[in-house]
Amino acid sequence: MGAVRQFMEKHYRHFNARETVAAARAYEEHLEAGGKMMVTLAGAMSTGELGIILARMIREGKVHAISCTGANLEEDVFNLLGHDDYEVITDWRALSADDEVDLYSRGMNRVTDTCIPEDIMRHLEARLVTRWKAACEEGVRKFPFEYLYDILRSGELDEHYQTDPANSWLLAALEADIPVYSPGWEDSTTGNMFAANVLTGKVPHHQCCKTGTEQFAHLIEWYLEHNGEAEGVPSVGFFQIGGGIAGDFAICAVPSIIQDMERPTPFWGYFCQITDADVSFGGYSGAVPNEKITWGKLDRDTPKFHIMSDASIVAPLIFGYVLGD
Repeated sequence: MGAVRQFMEKHYRHFNARETVAAARAYEEHLEAGGKMMVTLAGAMSTGELGIILARMIREGKVHAISCTGANLEEDVFNLLGHDDYEVITDWRALSADDEVDLYSRGMNRVTDTCIPEDIMRHLEARLVTRWKAACEEGVRKFPFEYLYDILRSGELDEHYQTDPANSWLLAALEADIPVYSPGWEDSTTGNMFAANVLTGKVPHHQCCKTGTEQFAHLIEWYLEHNGEAEGVPSVGFFQIGGGIAGDFAICAVPSIIQDMERPTPFWGYFCQITDADVSFGGYSGAVPNEKITWGKLDRDTPKFHIMSDASIVAPLIFGYVLGD
């Protein structure tokens, strides 16, 4: 037994800690039974360098699809290109408005304690614009992640890496050839850049990027292919980091198949969410798993775990447990 597993088994006996171990065991059991796993990323997990361990999970076949915000999609590449130029502000809670203005004037975009240099974003933008423009001219349409896959696959960024490519979850996803859905991609730096470049005429039109509904249709097809029915194994599991659109977009595939397409399919076969959002009136991010039963997402007997904690702490522990660290 690895040191992480041993520590968790010994000390994590109650409350959120107990549920963390139970979720990790159930994740492992789900994979051992032949089930696939969808992981969803909200927040700024890429800037938090979750890729260090998520990339290992992907490469070892323990993650089979990703749904993430556009920010998480692009920030994994930003980290690859600019890791050594990032600034970490240990006393970020003490920053004044004037301090923030100074960061802005230096082109440092702050995410909690970490500042991303603007020039890294522009470096990636130039390469994306070239591909968007060419796709428009050739009548090609792709998902946002596929353009990043093209750039990473080309090798043209290799000499610019500032961190070990083994720590990039997007590179791992490319190597494993798994889909990466980014619902609401327009709410991200590269999504903003795309719209701006269409408006300024550098990119001829919007049609080179596939829409959110096309991403959802692709996800439905992926789920139907991997739902375990033909193999007699558990249906796809759902590991949700944070809340928001990355999670809700992906989990809605099942009720859409059943209710909208009027086609039977198994419910999600495992569910775990790590969130610091409170249960609230009408809120989604903190909603308890059983509420999802009423929406046709989970079944009564689906293994369900709801861990109220900081995902940047808990997710690496669960992944470490599953990896046998």
